[in-house]
Amino acid sequence: MTNTPRQLKLPNKNKKQVWLTAYDAHAATLAEAAGIDVLLVGDSLGMVSLGFDSTIPVTLEHMIHHAAAVVRGRQKAWVVCDLPFGSYQQSPQQAWASSVQLLQQSGCDAVKLEGGRSMVPTIRFLSERGVAVVAHIGLTPQSVKLLGGFKKQGNSLAASRRVLLDAQAVAEAGAVAVVVECVPDDLAAQITQMLSIPVVGIGAGSECDAQVLVWHDVLGLNERNPPFAPAYANIRQQMIAAIEAWANDVRGDDG
Repeated sequence: MTNTPRQLKLPNKNKKQVWLTAYDAHAATLAEAAGIDVLLVGDSLGMVSLGFDSTIPVTLEHMIHHAAAVVRGRQKAWVVCDLPFGSYQQSPQQAWASSVQLLQQSGCDAVKLEGGRSMVPTIRFLSERGVAVVAHIGLTPQSVKLLGGFKKQGNSLAASRRVLLDAQAVAEAGAVAVVVECVPDDLAAQITQMLSIPVVGIGAGSECDAQVLVWHDVLGLNERNPPFAPAYANIRQQMIAAIEAWANDVRGDDG
């Protein structure tokens, strides 16, 4: 592993950044070999790796375990790790304690937390103490019950204004980047033009400074993908076919 300090690049309007989730060392190595700029250890691991039906049961210990594995597998890529539900919302001090534990025990480069203006005191508190914070606004999966499901956010004039104010607030509070999830394309484009920090889109159109997707969606490992996340391969079927072929060989079956 290199000892070169890692920094998140500022937006380059002529070249998009590419972010991808990773949950273990092997995935990190493969993603870097493919040229990924930033590895995101998302609490989506709860659903794609741990069998939960949401991100809510994911613990800080889960995130540390997986982030440490990703860090061991990377060479140069920036590693961002989610703070899971319940590990930061209580107070800036709680977020600080969780961030310190996560950074020290995993070796990741930044933490990500969900929320807009409500999280400004926490983002500022962490940033002033040397923690790189990536904010997450729009559709925030940890609040999906409150939001009424995985629905596009910012559709009305009032809702879009709330998202815009959230974006401006987290940037002013010291966030080094902001993930904007599942908002109208024109709203995401407006946020991207407005902010000087990288705006990372997921289900938010192509005008953002960067795009992020879940590892399993890109590779076609799931039975179904979200509409904004096309599979670029069908690895699920290839894996099933390979395992079936091996099992048939073991059993002596012809097919």
